[in-house]
Amino acid sequence: MPLDLHGTTALVTGASSGIGVEIARALAVRGSDLVLVARREDRLQQVAAELAAAHGITATVIPADLAAPGAGARLVADLAARGLHVHTLVNNAGFGTYGPFGTIPLARTAQEIQLNVGTLVELTSALMPQLIASQGIVLNLASTAAFQPTPGMAVYGATKAFVLSFTEALWRETEGTGMRVLAVCPGGTDSEFGAVSGTTASPAEFGKRQSAADMVAEAMRALETTDAPSMVSGTRNRALARLVRLFPRRTAVAVSDRVMGRPRVRAGQVASSVAGSAH
Repeated sequence: MPLDLHGTTALVTGASSGIGVEIARALAVRGSDLVLVARREDRLQQVAAELAAAHGITATVIPADLAAPGAGARLVADLAARGLHVHTLVNNAGFGTYGPFGTIPLARTAQEIQLNVGTLVELTSALMPQLIASQGIVLNLASTAAFQPTPGMAVYGATKAFVLSFTEALWRETEGTGMRVLAVCPGGTDSEFGAVSGTTASPAEFGKRQSAADMVAEAMRALETTDAPSMVSGTRNRALARLVRLFPRRTAVAVSDRVMGRPRVRAGQVASSVAGSAH
């Protein structure tokens, strides 16, 4: 049975495109009011207007760069100032960088870690009292990259492994509170991921990409019908996620390396990139 979220409010990060928009839509269909957060205010306003008109909900827009240090605390303070109580937290915002580690400017890597891990933890920690009190929902976006190292996207894969592990532990810690916690692990999904990461393939992508709408529909079914701590979207992705856990780690890394088509480091490339990142 679909969740009845009337009278509740969901905070969705990364809500200006792709998966974030589809999650916001799925929550609005179920009656939830929305707080939409991302950098692009114009896109957020378009999404908010569309969903409010279609589903009779209230959609609040808060433009913010969640890759900045302390962004989570500032967002929570903004919510409090607006008198908004969060019942559902969707940590969807994230990005990946593509290339051998050391060839990517350290400042960009730091933003990647801050957004994918730091802000996710900050928001979850700050909003936990509200979420537990309302027997709410935490939905964290991990990835199939969480199941094995991803050469060529080493930091991204590591951040998503953190998200998966953190979410599954939180699921166990909050048993008996009535709060629902779920890590969603998409494979290749049609979104703006490739444009941001500099690759047309997302990590551990095998076979045809899912649409964001199909991926979110699977995630919502898992949220509504199971009490598992995590789910992998897509039949092939689920099979491969199980299979990779049977491989020796050395084999898993080698397979991931071939799938990613990792570019090789050239002599002098790391040094010049690190020097350039200081400017």
